[in-house]
Amino acid sequence: MSIVKKGTAEQLKVLIFENRQQLGEEAAGMVAEKISELLEKQQMVNIIFAAAASQNEFLATLIKLDIDWTRINAFHMDEYIGLPEGAKQHFSYFLGEQIFNKVPFANVFCINGSTEDTEAECERYAGLLLKYPTDITCMGIGENTHLAFNDPYIADFKENKLVKVVKLAQESKQQQVNEDCFAHVSEVPEYAYTLTVPALLKAKAIYSMVPGPAKAEAVFHTLNAEISEQYPSTILRTLSNAYLFLDTESAGNIDKESEMSPITFK
Repeated sequence: MSIVKKGTAEQLKVLIFENRQQLGEEAAGMVAEKISELLEKQQMVNIIFAAAASQNEFLATLIKLDIDWTRINAFHMDEYIGLPEGAKQHFSYFLGEQIFNKVPFANVFCINGSTEDTEAECERYAGLLLKYPTDITCMGIGENTHLAFNDPYIADFKENKLVKVVKLAQESKQQQVNEDCFAHVSEVPEYAYTLTVPALLKAKAIYSMVPGPAKAEAVFHTLNAEISEQYPSTILRTLSNAYLFLDTESAGNIDKESEMSPITFK
């Protein structure tokens, strides 16, 4: 294993790798192991995937591994509202290109960002999540520490819904521009569907892949800030079944001076 450091932040397991390629490969290997372990005990495995550039190396490796995809149901965690049908910015399109259309899943369940009845779509997708309880969540962390589109202060750790409509924070919209998904922030839709924080964290295992220098500040807050909706990703520190994968760039700020509690390295 090409690991630089490993440690814990309260209950969260933290693994730091030299670069994002190594991060993606090791994360994919661990997820594949978990899938195999679960398939020994149950007929099907249900996985939520994130659509973001941070997941590229992870997804590219995962599709090459020896996994029985015919026994896996796939979900995604958020989707824009109001984009034209077939727009490449749709998260379902991204995941189709990266994984959904590359391996033979039993089912791929996508959020429909084009339907006019948003409440009905929330209920439909929530019903699928209840019918196929989540086993694994594969996620990133936003530049403002969001999980899916649960932005600071919009996030609710005790939310009773599984899926909801949210108005995107300016920081989240800017991140989409930074990642070349849109040319200008004015092009980013105002609203999106998101799985709620409780929906994402219902999984038996949670793997969060967070490479790159743009995520360094978010990683610092994730590991050091008070656990609250001000920094949604801090909730990961309460989970013994969660893993945070970093590279040396995204981990660049975690040792900076602070009065907050630092991560404990082994």
